Amino acid sequence: MSTIVSEYTYRGRRYVSLGIPTPGEPQTLHHVADGALRAAFLTDAGPEAVTALVDAAETLTVTAGDPELQPLPPLLPTTAGGQAVVSGFLGTHKAKSEAIVGYNDQPPVPKWFFKGLGSWLRMPGQPLVVPTEPVVIIEEAEMALVYVNDDQGVPHYAGYTFGNDLCDIGLHRIDPGYTASGKLCDTAFSPHLFLGEPPRAATGRVTIERDGQPAWEGKFDCGADALWFRVEDLVDRAFSFPALRRPGLVNYLLTGADLSSFHDGFHLTDGDHIVIDVASHGVVLSNPLQFGGTTSSL
Repeated sequence: MSTIVSEYTYRGRRYVSLGIPTPGEPQTLHHVADGALRAAFLTDAGPEAVTALVDAAETLTVTAGDPELQPLPPLLPTTAGGQAVVSGFLGTHKAKSEAIVGYNDQPPVPKWFFKGLGSWLRMPGQPLVVPTEPVVIIEEAEMALVYVNDDQGVPHYAGYTFGNDLCDIGLHRIDPGYTASGKLCDTAFSPHLFLGEPPRAATGRVTIERDGQPAWEGKFDCGADALWFRVEDLVDRAFSFPALRRPGLVNYLLTGADLSSFHDGFHLTDGDHIVIDVASHGVVLSNPLQFGGTTSSL
């Protein structure tokens, strides 16, 4: 398994933690100023520069479950004017070619979509807010790639993580022209950034809990081998757009989802709890679903 870094805020300062915390165990934090970790990925040393930065940092230990310790999306700029964009690709998963009408003939280029700003990302435990009266909400467990642009706008790969590209697939099925608005639902993200190359396989299970009980379960694979397109082709397509090559921009690229509860005939509703367990990588995203209301700030 590759090196894993996670960022947090604690008592007004920004910290980095190595690995995935063990539940119930104390956690060691390394004080790293906002922007320093992103800058490390712009050097030729890459992951080695990150390791050196963390090793040289001031440390402290917090107790398990400290409410003042708040996770952040990987490399998210939190200072005023911080730039980050979440986007992704439609119809990339091989499983959908046999299950969904219209996916049998793969388009020659990936279908890119805009999802939101980096500050719109939700951390595990936070509610995922959708419109008050959605048509059909769908969970989508996906691998996400993280890139940091340098001062010239050249994107530098930092690593990968996992997310839930929650969206209203019902709007898309009424008319593909509504897809863009259907994507404007909250996106759950893991705070854990894996510094290696995107995995060929990333497997796990989705559980939908209703009234405290499991109401639906299903497995998924969101690794590179599960996609129609090569990861390199997805990346090339995204960065063919100059808007995503703005200097200093952080890009979160969702690579596509397996079949979900919707494709099994299950419909999500207000108050459901979505648990995405990426067992192959030790990552769990657990978020309540909320119809209507206001999304809180990170």
